[in-house]
Amino acid sequence: MIKKKAILTTFLLFAFILVIVPLDLAGAAESSSIAADKQLIYDEAGLLTQAQADRLNTMANEYGAERNTDIIIYTTLNEEGIDVEILTEDFYDEHAPGYDRPHGNAVILTLDMNNTEVYIAGFYKGLDYLNDSRLDQIRNKISPDLSYGNYELAFENYILTVYEFMEHRPGVLFNIWFQLAVSLGIGALVVGIMAYRSGGRITVNRQTYEDASTSGILDRQDRYLRTTVTKRKIERNNNNGGPGGGGGGGISKGGHSHSGSRGSF
Repeated sequence: MIKKKAILTTFLLFAFILVIVPLDLAGAAESSSIAADKQLIYDEAGLLTQAQADRLNTMANEYGAERNTDIIIYTTLNEEGIDVEILTEDFYDEHAPGYDRPHGNAVILTLDMNNTEVYIAGFYKGLDYLNDSRLDQIRNKISPDLSYGNYELAFENYILTVYEFMEHRPGVLFNIWFQLAVSLGIGALVVGIMAYRSGGRITVNRQTYEDASTSGILDRQDRYLRTTVTKRKIERNNNNGGPGGGGGGGISKGGHSHSGSRGSF
């Protein structure tokens, strides 16, 4: 009787494992598939081959997951001539990207092929970690490759640089170096004071050998030499979003604040 119960218990346990484990594996596989299939490359302008787009999409998913941020690339022919910043904001409002929720952490690179302009915007965590200055650096880094039509390389560098910048908030490294410089300065000052106090004082000066009763100014002269005029051309800034770029952030129609950088390529 006991032997039969043991056999029955073993059979039920084995059946339970057969049912539950495949379900868990299927769920995990499904979750993994969803994460791997998440679209982050929107090449509406047709600048990439399918293989290039797939590789960049996988890369954006992998690096973005480590920063909890969707790293997105959006290219468009923009036949309507819409401003590139508005294109980016509308894309965010309509597609609702975000690593773990709709309208969440995201960085979007928009390439407007009609006006040959590029705009990069950071939303939520992207806004916190990628301010306008950092986005300017990213855009300046990839613009030469965009100008030469090396789109895959430019997009790859964009993903990698976003990943690197999002490791630390802006100003963290500056604060470390500033504190180090202050510490070194204080140390040098203390050593200087100690060295000054340890040495003997100099008591001989100019007045030691000077006879005040016979010393004085003998003569004064004012001699005109020449007049120098320097001319300098004042440069006027007529660059409207050229390669130097700039721009800045804003707020989308949906009420989402973002940082930003724009320029031509």
